[in-house]
Amino acid sequence: MAQPSPRLVRAVRIIDKFTDTTGTWVAWLNVPLVFVVAWEVTSRYAFNAPTIWSFDVTYMLYGTIFMLGAAYALHKGAHIRTDFFFEKWSIRTKGVIDSVAYIVFFFPSIFVFLLVSGDEGLYAYSIGETSEQTPWRPILWPFKLVVPLACLLLLIQGVSESIKSIYAARLGIELEHKEKVEI
Repeated sequence: MAQPSPRLVRAVRIIDKFTDTTGTWVAWLNVPLVFVVAWEVTSRYAFNAPTIWSFDVTYMLYGTIFMLGAAYALHKGAHIRTDFFFEKWSIRTKGVIDSVAYIVFFFPSIFVFLLVSGDEGLYAYSIGETSEQTPWRPILWPFKLVVPLACLLLLIQGVSESIKSIYAARLGIELEHKEKVEI
């Protein structure tokens, strides 16, 4: 049986390590999120003094965590997948289906999303767009530029996942076994 190319396996390991690291950094954004929510609840209910900024900061932090965590979720196999049939198939069959899905659907759609969201973020920056949600009216371009950054991280992790699925299709080898995530 053929063995995986050491260079490609090394590339997969480097990308996966990068995604693990960025996922950990993104997870730390939960600390200020909890602080902001706790501050708002305390000021609103204990002191009857709600803030004008907490709503904006909360949705921006949560949105950032959600978007930037997508590549980490892809790496860990936490995205939704219809496992009813998939789990019963051989490693090669799973690899073929995943390879085709990454090449035909994933890369083109995420790349287009990257271009469109990048344009939106740059436009928001150029006009100094602010939020209309609250009287605080924070600038929106940093939040809008999170979307193309998330797309870029997804594309990077997609390369690793594609290599893994191509190896599974060609050699019947799982370079990484993803545990089934139960919710």
